[in-house]
Amino acid sequence: MDAAVLAITRGGLAVGRRIKKLRPGWSLHAPRKLDDGGEAEWFDEPAPLKVGELFSSRPALVCVFSLGAVIRLVAPHLADKKTDPAVLVIDDAAGFVISALSGHLGGANALASELASGLGAQAVITTAADVNKTIAVDLVGRELGWIVEQDSQVTAVSACMVNGEPVGLFQDSGPASWRPSPMPANVSEYGTHEELASSGSKARMVISDRVRQSEGPCVTYRPPSLVAGVGVHAGTSADKIISGIRKSCAGAGLSPLSVGLLASVKKPQEVAGLAEAGRRMGARIKYIERSELAGVSVPNPSGVVERLEGTPSVSEAAAISASGGRLAVQKQKFPPDLTVAIARVPA
Repeated sequence: MDAAVLAITRGGLAVGRRIKKLRPGWSLHAPRKLDDGGEAEWFDEPAPLKVGELFSSRPALVCVFSLGAVIRLVAPHLADKKTDPAVLVIDDAAGFVISALSGHLGGANALASELASGLGAQAVITTAADVNKTIAVDLVGRELGWIVEQDSQVTAVSACMVNGEPVGLFQDSGPASWRPSPMPANVSEYGTHEELASSGSKARMVISDRVRQSEGPCVTYRPPSLVAGVGVHAGTSADKIISGIRKSCAGAGLSPLSVGLLASVKKPQEVAGLAEAGRRMGARIKYIERSELAGVSVPNPSGVVERLEGTPSVSEAAAISASGGRLAVQKQKFPPDLTVAIARVPA
């Protein structure tokens, strides 16, 4: 993470230089009046202006001065926990490293723990999930690339989690490596979505690539567990590809948010529409050699496709090959220039 360290006193400057030794890639900023010829980026503008500049341009800001001053300086710039940077506060003696803002989504809690360890300081973390040793609902699967579908429900489910109220969990896709051990006592796992729905849980957490209705406070996580195999022409548009993938998912009750990879046959030149579709969907692109696709057994081979592409199948074969799993949606045709198949990555 590219962080900026801001010091406004000589004591803070000394701490800032200690931080620089721990994180050489970070920038250290201090007012020019403290210029002692040592390493720092010296600024002439008033501190409030510098704070505003760094707050809006960096994913993390480490302030080596009092918490009260930091609160007053960043307050005019606060927008939303999804976009505000991580803000940490460290005292001049480096006794405490405080996670002050964006502890979870911004990563301030993790940074506070890391810096405290390096400085020999005490990390101060006040988020309820951390102090209660329970699940941070907004962080589940984040490092695994999961998408939170109902982020408006995160606060309600988090409140139930930290207050010890019954929370039901159902997972049928994605890895289980996110799970804490032991699971919090108020979290019960159910084997089917139907069992979860009838469990009477005050809140629910669903980890799935399937579309289902859930009542009450519920957060649904979408792991990138689906691969879309795509057969396209050179001029097939991104809009048509995205629409075809969404329709293919909808027909099978799958969420397009779980499509993490688009796979197709390797062509002499990259298909612009496919690259754009991947960018807009947040999915990676994989091109596979014709010879590899030709060796994949598929339910719907085509002699026409074999004559044109050198393999009996593009969409189904690419989906199976790239996923290492089975087809969830067989080839769907969107004439005249698109076919789509969906496969699921093995859990």
